[in-house]
Amino acid sequence: MQTTFDKNLPIAIGADHAGFEYKERIKDILREWHLTPDDKGTHSLESVDYPDFAHPVAIMVETGAAACGILVCGSGNGVCMTANKHDGVRAALCWNVELAQLARQHNNANILCIPARFVSFELSIEMVKAFINTDFEAGRHERRVEKIPE
Repeated sequence: MQTTFDKNLPIAIGADHAGFEYKERIKDILREWHLTPDDKGTHSLESVDYPDFAHPVAIMVETGAAACGILVCGSGNGVCMTANKHDGVRAALCWNVELAQLARQHNNANILCIPARFVSFELSIEMVKAFINTDFEAGRHERRVEKIPE
């Protein structure tokens, strides 16, 4: 599997209880693709608070310790809102492959947020694949992305 992100860095991954099962399976797929997941939790189906797992993933991306991030929760909204509080993080809530590609191409997104209650596991894998294999187009989009932190 080829990736647009630095293959020498891990992919930070986290989830709340609603995304736990997808997270576990996504980790296995990443390993099959010879990528290294860095699991920030949760580690069970027990009810938890999504910021406790979104912040560590976002910090890894923010500091450059991770190539990119993947967050999974029931709607995807909570983890996305939390991650986007971090400098340099551009977390994108996606529910189809085209959105995952566009998030990379046009927005240089560096965290993919998946709504586990609204997409199949198979679709989530296709989104992950598209996300990590799509380049940022830069050009006119770069000017726009540079305005995000203002």
